[in-house]
Amino acid sequence: MLNIIDDVTRECLRAVPDTSIPGRRVVRELSDLIAQRGKPGMIVNDNGTELTSNAVLAWCGEVGVEWHCIAPDKPTQNGHGESFNGRICDELLNETLFLSLDHARMVIFAWAEDYNQERPHSSLGYQTPVAFAAELRRPLLNPRSCATKLPGSNPR
Repeated sequence: MLNIIDDVTRECLRAVPDTSIPGRRVVRELSDLIAQRGKPGMIVNDNGTELTSNAVLAWCGEVGVEWHCIAPDKPTQNGHGESFNGRICDELLNETLFLSLDHARMVIFAWAEDYNQERPHSSLGYQTPVAFAAELRRPLLNPRSCATKLPGSNPR
């Protein structure tokens, strides 16, 4: 399973169950996310074989994304991702008997939607990941709200 989490908003951007997730699939998922949300400054990964493949490393160079691998046996360097992985395992994967891959996709998608839209996080001021992300984007929607008044400048 490939989980892609935004470290800032804690949003689950992708939860991709499959029988195999090669590097080319990772590239496709990341490319889709960049098309939807823009390019991140950095991607942190846990050194999984699919995340260190030639396809992924070449893609990073082409797209210009910094790729940061955490140190072996140092999951705290990817705390938000590891916390999410533990939560989805405890709450869903260890408790659910999936009837098929399509069933798994449907159930995991619903769980991720609930995680993003219904669950407040204390680290986000008790907002949901989606609400926190909307708060972060709000100043971007109104450029005047971001204007910094410099000493001696005339207000408009």
